[in-house]
Amino acid sequence: MATATLSTKQNIRQTAEKLFRERGYAAIGMRELAKEVGIEAPSIYNHYKGKDDILREICFEIADKFFAAFEEAEKTDEKPSKKIKAVIKAHINVIAENIEASEVFFQEWMFLEEPNLSKFKKLRHEYEQLFRDVVEKGIKRGDFKKGNSKLVVFTIFSALNATYDLYKSTERLTQEEIAEEISNLLLKGLKA
Repeated sequence: MATATLSTKQNIRQTAEKLFRERGYAAIGMRELAKEVGIEAPSIYNHYKGKDDILREICFEIADKFFAAFEEAEKTDEKPSKKIKAVIKAHINVIAENIEASEVFFQEWMFLEEPNLSKFKKLRHEYEQLFRDVVEKGIKRGDFKKGNSKLVVFTIFSALNATYDLYKSTERLTQEEIAEEISNLLLKGLKA
């Protein structure tokens, strides 16, 4: 049911994140979403044109947060090892601060409709390229082992993008502990 502190649109969005995360985007209809929010089904269309609008908003908002966090973290240091650690931590922080939306972002993006799907894929590629640039600079400077930067970034993202599962576990690690441990493990594998 709607809470007094959230607008109806915010409540729809939060409820959608929860339902998409728990049952998947494809399993949730607009009527069911309206019912969960506690509004009449036609009223939901005053806020969103359809389910894809909600998914688009979630995915692109989280993408914006990843880019902003990367940009801020990248300013930290010129040394590639410190820079990669900072951007890894920034990435994890976005996930930790947006658990439900991040899980939807990682698991449900493929349900975006065109042209949003193509735009999203382009953003993903651009974001991955930012990480590859840091890795490639580290390889050129001799800070990191020689290797395929695409494979290195794939490995980094494979580790980072599943961290939302760590927040569900019974062994509660803090956001900082998770970021520190993962960045240290990944950095050990990269260092020359």
